[in-house]
Amino acid sequence: MWFKPKSEHIYQAWSRVNRADFLPAGQKNKSDLDQPLPIGFGQTISQPSVVAFMLELLAPKPGGKYLDVGSGSGWTTALLAEIAGEQGKVWAIEIVPEIKQFGQRNVSRYGFEAKGVVEFILGDGSRGYSAEAPFDGILVSASATELPLALKEQLKIGGRLVIPVGQEIHQIIRKGEKDFETNAFSGFVFVPLRSSYESKD
Repeated sequence: MWFKPKSEHIYQAWSRVNRADFLPAGQKNKSDLDQPLPIGFGQTISQPSVVAFMLELLAPKPGGKYLDVGSGSGWTTALLAEIAGEQGKVWAIEIVPEIKQFGQRNVSRYGFEAKGVVEFILGDGSRGYSAEAPFDGILVSASATELPLALKEQLKIGGRLVIPVGQEIHQIIRKGEKDFETNAFSGFVFVPLRSSYESKD
């Protein structure tokens, strides 16, 4: 490992979940590169240092409930599931059917679905997943043009949303029913967050 996440929970998950397991066959030899890599259908698996940074902002804990929006390859889903453990749960939502199937196959290597720790949903992640809200944390791995209000509203009090908005990563912490703290970090590039309207094109 060429860098160590600060959080021990994240570091342990990073050590146990191999990025190569979430790449197409032709990309597996590049798994150690600190760069995004294509996984098909115009989607990518994110740059490792950026994923680590976003997880640090999310601060997942064992036993937590997490929503992984734009779950893609399944890598972030598996990392969150490793942290949440068997007392927690991760819902992975992906709008592209083929990518959802790809990510689900990848995550199956780790047995998280069989243990009931992960559930995959084909759907529009910009709307969140109200059926299982509220969440301790919501991680979004694609860039929104503006902050989806549904995601904020699906946080628990004390919960965190980490989402790229434009070229920034936003960390939103729910302090109260109507009270949210927002921190923004600039200098990032992500694929766009797709909605169900855009997917029909």
